[in-house]
Amino acid sequence: MNGAPLQRGVDRDKLKAMLRQKRRMRYFLSFCASCGLCAESCFYYRKHGDPRSTPAYKAVNTLGVMFSRKRTLSRDDLEGMKVLLWGKCVLCRRCYCPFGIDISGMISWARSICRAQGIYEDYRKSSRGL
Repeated sequence: MNGAPLQRGVDRDKLKAMLRQKRRMRYFLSFCASCGLCAESCFYYRKHGDPRSTPAYKAVNTLGVMFSRKRTLSRDDLEGMKVLLWGKCVLCRRCYCPFGIDISGMISWARSICRAQGIYEDYRKSSRGL
Protein backbone atom coordinates (compact mmCIF):
# COMPACT_ATOMS: atom_id res chain seq x y z
CA MET A 1 0.00 0.00 0.00
CA ASN A 2 3.05 2.28 -0.16
CA GLY A 3 1.89 4.58 2.62
CA ALA A 4 -1.45 5.57 1.09
CA PRO A 5 -4.28 5.85 3.64
CA LEU A 6 -7.11 3.35 3.42
CA GLN A 7 -10.56 4.49 2.40
CA ARG A 8 -12.68 6.18 5.04
CA GLY A 9 -15.39 3.52 5.10
CA VAL A 10 -15.51 0.13 6.77
CA ASP A 11 -14.80 -2.94 4.65
CA ARG A 12 -17.87 -4.88 5.79
CA ASP A 13 -16.91 -8.08 3.98
CA LYS A 14 -13.53 -8.17 5.70
CA LEU A 15 -15.15 -7.29 9.05
CA LYS A 16 -17.73 -10.09 8.76
CA ALA A 17 -15.10 -12.60 7.62
CA MET A 18 -12.82 -11.80 10.56
CA LEU A 19 -15.68 -12.01 13.05
CA ARG A 20 -16.71 -15.40 11.57
CA GLN A 21 -13.15 -16.72 12.05
CA LYS A 22 -13.44 -16.35 15.82
CA ARG A 23 -17.19 -16.63 16.35
CA ARG A 24 -16.57 -18.60 19.55
CA MET A 25 -15.54 -15.29 21.09
CA ARG A 26 -19.15 -14.16 20.74
CA TYR A 27 -20.07 -16.99 23.10
CA PHE A 28 -17.36 -15.90 25.54
CA LEU A 29 -18.91 -12.44 25.54
CA SER A 30 -22.33 -13.92 26.34
CA PHE A 31 -20.84 -15.82 29.31
CA CYS A 32 -19.59 -12.63 30.95
CA ALA A 33 -21.57 -12.08 34.14
CA SER A 34 -20.20 -8.55 34.63
CA CYS A 35 -19.07 -9.68 38.07
CA GLY A 36 -16.03 -7.40 38.05
CA LEU A 37 -13.65 -10.06 39.35
CA CYS A 38 -11.37 -9.46 36.39
CA ALA A 39 -10.88 -5.83 37.45
CA GLU A 40 -8.49 -6.59 40.30
CA SER A 41 -6.19 -8.54 37.98
CA CYS A 42 -5.76 -5.50 35.69
CA PHE A 43 -2.91 -3.24 36.76
CA TYR A 44 -4.25 -0.43 34.58
CA TYR A 45 -7.59 -0.51 36.42
CA ARG A 46 -5.88 -0.79 39.79
CA LYS A 47 -3.73 2.25 39.07
CA HIS A 48 -6.46 4.49 37.62
CA GLY A 49 -9.67 3.11 39.19
CA ASP A 50 -11.68 3.99 36.08
CA PRO A 51 -14.51 1.43 35.56
CA ARG A 52 -13.95 1.78 31.80
CA SER A 53 -10.53 0.24 32.38
CA THR A 54 -11.83 -3.12 33.59
CA PRO A 55 -11.02 -5.99 31.24
CA ALA A 56 -14.68 -6.96 30.82
CA TYR A 57 -15.68 -3.40 29.92
CA LYS A 58 -12.93 -3.23 27.31
CA ALA A 59 -13.91 -6.55 25.70
CA VAL A 60 -17.67 -5.92 25.71
CA ASN A 61 -17.34 -2.37 24.39
CA THR A 62 -14.95 -3.27 21.59
CA LEU A 63 -15.34 -6.82 20.28
CA GLY A 64 -18.88 -7.05 21.68
CA VAL A 65 -19.89 -3.94 19.78
CA MET A 66 -18.22 -5.27 16.64
CA PHE A 67 -20.29 -8.45 16.81
CA SER A 68 -23.57 -6.75 17.62
CA ARG A 69 -23.23 -3.87 15.15
CA LYS A 70 -21.25 -5.45 12.32
CA ARG A 71 -23.81 -4.27 9.74
CA THR A 72 -23.92 -0.67 10.98
CA LEU A 73 -20.46 -0.23 12.49
CA SER A 74 -18.85 2.98 11.27
CA ARG A 75 -15.25 4.00 10.96
CA ASP A 76 -15.87 6.54 13.75
CA ASP A 77 -17.04 3.67 16.00
CA LEU A 78 -13.79 1.81 15.34
CA GLU A 79 -11.73 4.98 15.85
CA GLY A 80 -13.49 5.46 19.18
CA MET A 81 -12.38 2.00 20.30
CA LYS A 82 -8.70 2.90 19.98
CA VAL A 83 -8.53 4.32 23.52
CA LEU A 84 -9.90 1.09 25.01
CA LEU A 85 -7.85 -1.22 22.81
CA TRP A 86 -4.50 0.55 22.90
CA GLY A 87 -4.74 3.30 25.49
CA LYS A 88 -6.14 1.24 28.38
CA CYS A 89 -4.60 -2.16 27.65
CA VAL A 90 -1.03 -3.36 27.13
CA LEU A 91 -2.04 -7.00 26.51
CA CYS A 92 -0.08 -8.22 29.51
CA ARG A 93 -2.48 -11.24 29.74
CA ARG A 94 -2.96 -10.75 33.49
CA CYS A 95 -6.73 -10.37 33.21
CA TYR A 96 -8.28 -13.28 35.04
CA CYS A 97 -11.85 -14.44 34.54
CA PRO A 98 -13.31 -17.07 36.90
CA PHE A 99 -15.46 -18.33 34.00
CA GLY A 100 -12.37 -18.94 31.85
CA ILE A 101 -13.08 -16.19 29.33
CA ASP A 102 -9.95 -15.28 27.37
CA ILE A 103 -10.29 -11.52 27.73
CA SER A 104 -6.84 -10.63 26.42
CA GLY A 105 -7.44 -12.87 23.41
CA MET A 106 -10.63 -10.95 22.65
CA ILE A 107 -8.89 -7.60 22.99
CA SER A 108 -6.07 -8.82 20.77
CA TRP A 109 -8.58 -9.97 18.12
CA ALA A 110 -10.41 -6.63 18.28
CA ARG A 111 -7.06 -4.92 17.67
CA SER A 112 -6.46 -7.16 14.65
CA ILE A 113 -9.87 -6.28 13.24
CA CYS A 114 -9.17 -2.56 13.66
CA ARG A 115 -5.74 -2.93 12.06
CA ALA A 116 -7.33 -4.70 9.09
CA GLN A 117 -9.51 -1.60 8.67
CA GLY A 118 -6.46 0.69 8.83
CA ILE A 119 -7.12 1.81 12.40
CA TYR A 120 -4.33 1.46 14.91
CA GLU A 121 -2.34 3.39 17.47
CA ASP A 122 0.45 5.35 15.86
CA TYR A 123 2.99 5.37 18.68
CA ARG A 124 5.16 7.88 16.86
CA LYS A 125 2.39 10.48 17.18
CA SER A 126 0.93 9.40 20.51
CA SER A 127 1.72 10.80 23.93
CA ARG A 128 1.15 7.21 25.15
CA GLY A 129 3.92 6.00 22.84
CA LEU A 130 6.96 4.00 23.76
